[in-house]
Amino acid sequence: MSLELMFEASRTLEKFRNGPLRGYLEGFCDWLLNQGFKRGTIRQHLANVSHFNEFLAKQNYRKLRKLSAKQVDAFFKDYPSQAKNRGPIELHVRRIRWSINRFIQYLQQLGCFDQSAKPEIYQSVLTDYLQWMRNCQDAVTGTLDVRRHSLSQFLKWLGPKATYQGLAELTPETIEQFFLSDAQIPGPSARRSMQAAVRTFLRFCLQKAVIQHPLDKAVPTQRTYRLATVPRGLSQDQAQTLLDCVNRKTPMGRRDYAIIQLLYTYGVRGGHVRALQLTDIQWSKNQILFKALKRGKDILLPLTQDVGNSLLDYLKNGRPAYACPDVFLTTKAPYHRLDHSTLSGIVRRYILKAKIKGPSKGSHALRHCFATRMVQAGHPLKSVADMLGHRCLSTTFIYQD
Repeated sequence: MSLELMFEASRTLEKFRNGPLRGYLEGFCDWLLNQGFKRGTIRQHLANVSHFNEFLAKQNYRKLRKLSAKQVDAFFKDYPSQAKNRGPIELHVRRIRWSINRFIQYLQQLGCFDQSAKPEIYQSVLTDYLQWMRNCQDAVTGTLDVRRHSLSQFLKWLGPKATYQGLAELTPETIEQFFLSDAQIPGPSARRSMQAAVRTFLRFCLQKAVIQHPLDKAVPTQRTYRLATVPRGLSQDQAQTLLDCVNRKTPMGRRDYAIIQLLYTYGVRGGHVRALQLTDIQWSKNQILFKALKRGKDILLPLTQDVGNSLLDYLKNGRPAYACPDVFLTTKAPYHRLDHSTLSGIVRRYILKAKIKGPSKGSHALRHCFATRMVQAGHPLKSVADMLGHRCLSTTFIYQD
């Protein structure tokens, strides 16, 4: 039995084999093992899910055949006030939620999870808006994801008025009030994203005759000036220091070195690196393909010796033996492609480790480094703009001395 592989104490085993979830925890343990999770991680997931099991028992549930989103929501409303934890409660609850999300994935595969929770009052409005953005504004998937995240916050703030009937009562004062209350959003990028989402949403409402007057003008504009800041890139010496501080004796280090080497050598976006697939590395032709992002063009470049060596080292000695087309994967199971925050976090971690000071600590710092290097080497600005995917040549002027 797989639970015996994880725990030895009879009282612990008895706890997992009792309660409303007793019919699932053994199978959940097997599922985690098959997914490649380590023993310590499995023990933690089971311990976290056991809190949910105890909650259901207190609610007088018996052996459950199917779990529902309503029961999960009730648990997380109750648990923070009952938890006895020595650390920060927010971090503890986040770990519990992570484990229960894994448990839900397992139940979904069995067909034993009822996800039919009551939809948000604004869901139909949000769905129609995103469909309009896709069909009428030709928005790509990435843009739609950002708009969904931002607009959900606005519609949640509207509360009961986030319906077509309630939206008809919108006024410039209401919109201004939202942005005054929303001013604590950290960072100019997040504020600009919110402004763009609400502005396009109000245009959608006008076109659909939900509102009778153009209210998009009521959305405040965050004034920015082209060329008002200096390039946020690394110098050549700093980039080399960054590469040198990576420990290439570990699987994670080999992966991180290859990622940083790609960003430094080609100046591509972090999204290009995350989307890189095994078939994009054309070893026989010494070429590497970065597929188009943001409606740009595919970029086919020579595979340099340094990049080729770092990729080979990672693929042979660092990449998990997992059937997945993506080159760069997480180092812990379940293995999957890196997300945006993970890749940016990798670069940031090594910039801090190398004690490099600068306004930018994400993957874009190496993109700026590449652009500056090309300009200083005498490449025409048009060539630099094409490599960077800039639509407007004036955007590239910032890299001139």
